[in-house]
Amino acid sequence: MIRYAPLRALLGATLVSLTLAGCGTTSPASSSASPSAPPARAAAPRPVVAQRPPTVAPGPGGLTPVFRRGTRDAGKAVALTFDADMTADQGKRAARGERFDNPALIALLRRLEVPSTIFMTGRWAEEYPAQAHEIGNDPLFEIANHSYSHYSFAGDCYGLPRLDRERIAPDVRRAFAAFRAVGARQVVPYFRFPGGCYDAAALRALAPARVTAVQWDVVGGDAFATDADAVARQVLDAVTPGSLVVLHCTRSAAPVTEDAVLRIVPELRKRGYRLVKVSDLMRR
Repeated sequence: MIRYAPLRALLGATLVSLTLAGCGTTSPASSSASPSAPPARAAAPRPVVAQRPPTVAPGPGGLTPVFRRGTRDAGKAVALTFDADMTADQGKRAARGERFDNPALIALLRRLEVPSTIFMTGRWAEEYPAQAHEIGNDPLFEIANHSYSHYSFAGDCYGLPRLDRERIAPDVRRAFAAFRAVGARQVVPYFRFPGGCYDAAALRALAPARVTAVQWDVVGGDAFATDADAVARQVLDAVTPGSLVVLHCTRSAAPVTEDAVLRIVPELRKRGYRLVKVSDLMRR
């Protein structure tokens, strides 16, 4: 069941997906009109309407809902999502020159006009505030929450440090605060678990944050990959109508994502797929 989130579900973040209503104008005055008649005036433009991002209704007992892919109503739509990972304790590595961003990938998505959802950690937004601001104010994109710390929310998860249950909701809120601090406006109330790891206890602990957890049904396999063709094949072989693909926006950990996307996007469009953001996939 899909519902539209109340304003407080955004945890203070500004509602972001803006759609411009068409602006009509009146016809110009005819040549037979009296010379003293005032000239025809253009109709006032319609106000910009803020469209609230859809969310999924909470699960049994108020558990955080989990969205994995679109329904059949989505048709041949696919959402490409990109995790902008940076763990809270990686600041020293960034200071030494390790790059957790990927501006070339973002530029490619713009050039190819690919609507995308960027699951960003709060620590990433702090490290790259100018990029986070630009992404968060570009209508082509939407920023979703990937936690502040990128610590594990559920036990052993790819070696990530473990976050205590009572710190889960505050960690998510801290990420939203980081997005506000850089002036990001295109922020949606979606959350992706670090490493994709979660359990029922994590869903309960996350509930006060009032987000929809977003997973995936297609693993891009770009993390630590060195073969862009293999990543592209893995995505293209697995995609079906309504698929939600997870990829990464981190140069140091996913160096071939840009090249893989350059292969994936034209082929998906050749097959008749529309590329959409998660909010659009969830809305159908």
